[in-house]
Amino acid sequence: MMMNSMKSPFNFASGTIIQGKWHHNRYTIIRELGRGANGIVYLADWNGKKVAIKVSDNHVTITSEVNVLKSFTKAQGVSLGPSLFDVDDWIHNGSQISFYVMEYIAGTDLLTFIKQNGTTWLPVLISQLLTDLDYLHKNGWVFGDLKPENLLVTKSPVKIRCIDVGGTTMQGRAIKEFTEFFDRGYWGLGSRRAEPSYDLFAVAMIVINLFYPKRFQKHGVGIEQLKKAIQDVKELRQYRPILLKALAGKYSSATEMKKELLKLIHFPSAHHQTTPKYQTNKNQRAQTNNTRTRRKKQKNKHGILETILIVAIVCIIYAVYIFEQIM
Repeated sequence: MMMNSMKSPFNFASGTIIQGKWHHNRYTIIRELGRGANGIVYLADWNGKKVAIKVSDNHVTITSEVNVLKSFTKAQGVSLGPSLFDVDDWIHNGSQISFYVMEYIAGTDLLTFIKQNGTTWLPVLISQLLTDLDYLHKNGWVFGDLKPENLLVTKSPVKIRCIDVGGTTMQGRAIKEFTEFFDRGYWGLGSRRAEPSYDLFAVAMIVINLFYPKRFQKHGVGIEQLKKAIQDVKELRQYRPILLKALAGKYSSATEMKKELLKLIHFPSAHHQTTPKYQTNKNQRAQTNNTRTRRKKQKNKHGILETILIVAIVCIIYAVYIFEQIM
């Protein structure tokens, strides 16, 4: 559930033409892509190219989101959000409607991608997300409404991308849009102040959501419920140290969380490498037998060499004896 809810006054049918008041570009609506608290996003055709258009009756909202997208375009090698193409107003039935046009990102939503391709992709995609979030945070923004629905995975190359920056908030302000399951305030684990740790909490909840696709509601003490949810899934337990740290708001940056994630994947802790006692004994017995076999082979090898050496010496002595008899 989002923090704000409104019934949008817009409901444009397929084929509707949006023409910019200032730049005069024409966009033909194909279908609706999604709607939120601050507007609706449509798939549209622009001179044969597919684009996404967000329309809103709130000019302030449009301005804020455009500023975020402009910030993204300044980044080199970072593609967290869609590219910005156009910003304009549209006069429709005597009213002025603000809109902006952005890159249409074609891909598979994160939950579906993991379901189809397996959880082995999880650390790769989460690592990519943390890299992009770090850039966003360093530029003074917090994504806010971070959830799988706002994350698409593209192909060639496989890359995680965000499709809705509607909840993006300047650091220090109150989060303007959120979804309960990914909101630390809902779980009683922090404020709704826009800061990096707010997004990192949501990243941890996204990982949990991948193993609990139907999600669940809060019952009792939030952190205890989340700990149990992690403990109850074998694959999820390997990420436990990082998830708990993110849920507690103990990461100072997305980069720090990314480094610990990669370290955990490459160098699992002793806890995760623990072998059952009976298996350990079995391995020890196997190692002992292997050692004995090796020693036996080495002993046999040495015995053969000694025999060859003795035969050679005897042959030499015999040869010398024969030579002396002839002389």
